[in-house]
Amino acid sequence: MKITEVSTRLVDLPLPKPIETAIHSMRSVGCVLVEVRTDEGLVGESFAFTLNGDRVKAFDEMIIGLGELVVGRDPHETEGIWHDLWTEINPTGHKGVTVAALSTIDVACWDIVGKAAGLPLHKLFGACRSTIDTYASSGLWLSTPVDDLGAEATAFVDQGFRAVKLRIGSQTIADDVRRVQAVRDAIGPDIGLLVDANQAFSPKHAMRLAAELEAFDLVWFEEPVSADDLVGHAEVRANSRTPIASGETEYSRFGLQAMIDARAADVLMPDLQRIGGYSEFRKAAASASANHLPVSSHFFTEQSLAIAGSTQNCISVEHIDWFAPLFNEDPELIDGKLLIPDRPGTGFTFRP
Repeated sequence: MKITEVSTRLVDLPLPKPIETAIHSMRSVGCVLVEVRTDEGLVGESFAFTLNGDRVKAFDEMIIGLGELVVGRDPHETEGIWHDLWTEINPTGHKGVTVAALSTIDVACWDIVGKAAGLPLHKLFGACRSTIDTYASSGLWLSTPVDDLGAEATAFVDQGFRAVKLRIGSQTIADDVRRVQAVRDAIGPDIGLLVDANQAFSPKHAMRLAAELEAFDLVWFEEPVSADDLVGHAEVRANSRTPIASGETEYSRFGLQAMIDARAADVLMPDLQRIGGYSEFRKAAASASANHLPVSSHFFTEQSLAIAGSTQNCISVEHIDWFAPLFNEDPELIDGKLLIPDRPGTGFTFRP
């Protein structure tokens, strides 16, 4: 089997309404849809995205450029292709757009491998479970007024979610405490509550806030400080009883290893696009496991299920519904958990 073509399409998915975090203002997600075609008729699919479609054409150009290098290769050579592309991008850097392009090609190749074998990828990788914990992450934004948080959180619970994530990052500790209080009061003590500061705070502010939030029995406190402040992360972690989650902004297993070495987080959150695709996600998760740390995937709900179903130390998959219009299939929520699909490859196909 040989790869004959790597093609792309650009689409913009508008969000139901503009939303904000401490560092983002979002109205849509711009996506590069990737199809890797073979001489046997099998097609591997994947995608990359940018908030608001910012610089999406740069992602497209990088994917097309790297795609030219895999034409003629057997898509089963996932490790060889990954290594050759990693070497190729050395002059332009091992972070950012270059890694995103490598990731989409890697995921698409693995999709072909699964389809060729007639197996879902989690079974090809070595299955360990058929369902995985999840949390609702498509709402409770910092731009949501505190008076509306309770109803929005309750709506997620009514949909079957057993955990929800709230964005914080207000100017004052008191305002963030009120936001957390509103959600906890609405969902009760038995529903998991996670908070995400989106890198909003200094370490001292984050530690003061973490102490105030201990009473709410949080699952984790995510990205309390700047993603590149590993010392600050470690300081907050050492002084907080609430687990610290981070890692979505790290690139490759080397970036995640730096977080491990710095003791910067209790839960590591690789992002499929930034970490380097399935090939690299599996290596990063293995490094985390060797250090007795769990992983929880960031975004990419649909494609991350293959990792969750084959990675023993994966504790959850983030449920974000932004990309649902892309696919013919929907993730299935059963008793608060996501079902790992049994369909070949990633288990999700583009809806033309």
